[in-house]
Amino acid sequence: MSSVDRQGAVRPDATSQEIYDAGMVVRRQVLGDAHVDRANAGKDAFTEDFQDMITRIAWGGIWTRPGLSRQMRSAVTITAMVAHGHWEELAMHIRAALRNGLDRDEIKEILLQTAIYCGVPSANTAFKTAQHVFAEIDSASSEKDPS
Repeated sequence: MSSVDRQGAVRPDATSQEIYDAGMVVRRQVLGDAHVDRANAGKDAFTEDFQDMITRIAWGGIWTRPGLSRQMRSAVTITAMVAHGHWEELAMHIRAALRNGLDRDEIKEILLQTAIYCGVPSANTAFKTAQHVFAEIDSASSEKDPS
């Protein structure tokens, strides 16, 4: 694989718009249209530059790179959220991890790993956060299929 192939959307000849567009595609695939639509609907003159930056740099610059699978990127991101105590972001990325193909048992294993490297109190909160996310998903699923 050449260095150009490893760069994802951030190729030497890529325009800022191409990187943004590629980032938006991945952001929607990973987080879901509803989440991205809410984030975009909530942006204003104060937050617009931030939303643009995360779409171009995080999603276009990093998540489009082929060097890691989306599952691996989700595992790394979950760990980072636990390590830094970003619980709302953790909930969002647990949902994203499921969308990226990780299952609940794999997420449990990631959280067990974080207990050792990020601390038991952080992992305790992470497990509670995951339980809440799973309960929301299960509740929404049972509301759609009342049988």
